[in-house]
Amino acid sequence: MQIINTVFIKLDARAKLFFIFLLTLSVFFVDKLPAAAGLLVSFTVIRLVSRVPFHGFNFIKNLTMLAAIIIVMQMIFASGDSFIIKPLFPENFPILGGLGSLKWEGLVLGVIIVLRLAALVILLPVFTETTPPSKIASGLCSLGINYRTAFIITTAFNLVFFFGEEARTIMNVQKLRGMRRFGIKAACALLVPLMLGAMKKARRSSVAMDCRAFGLHKTRTWTDNGVSSGAVSPKPRRNDIIFCVFTVALFTAVLFINFF
Repeated sequence: MQIINTVFIKLDARAKLFFIFLLTLSVFFVDKLPAAAGLLVSFTVIRLVSRVPFHGFNFIKNLTMLAAIIIVMQMIFASGDSFIIKPLFPENFPILGGLGSLKWEGLVLGVIIVLRLAALVILLPVFTETTPPSKIASGLCSLGINYRTAFIITTAFNLVFFFGEEARTIMNVQKLRGMRRFGIKAACALLVPLMLGAMKKARRSSVAMDCRAFGLHKTRTWTDNGVSSGAVSPKPRRNDIIFCVFTVALFTAVLFINFF
């Protein structure tokens, strides 16, 4: 896992957990276009300030087809009376709103969903790429979460990077071998070795944990810069408190724009 050298890495993991939880929650509350657009702009600014590279845009580019499908499906099936294309046979297809109809309300809703998806793709690396897994685990434990559960959550974060790195490696190997497949065949050629690699990694991790008697004791110690300590996390500093206040202010602003 590559840790970006930025001011965000100096923040307490608990503050960043609060940040990612609250702002991710705001994404699910947003249901109006101005708020969704504002959310995307705000997350982009945060990404720029954090200096995390925008390699996530390649992922968004690959999701262009998915975004188009989402928008078209919403235009067809969303409820509404403002038609971009009026139904051909409205009396025969009342449930679908008429065969061949496309609605303005569906277009707006589809754009909102796509903006929310893009906002999440931009925001999440700000947390995952500036926070070491050990800090995530210790931060969760300091909030009263059992260290076994904290390990599961941390492992889930690590799997995101594992799948990304493994997928890039597999695709590079396939290109070196002259593979130029598209569609379902290309997906199968990527997913099968990817899932096999994930299962092998899970088996190795399970054996390593059993050999070290992971979960035997109710509590555990933590290391910070190689020094073992029984304390999980220090008290929040001024910068952490300011960061939490900023997070609450941004969350409140997004809700205000959305509901008022």
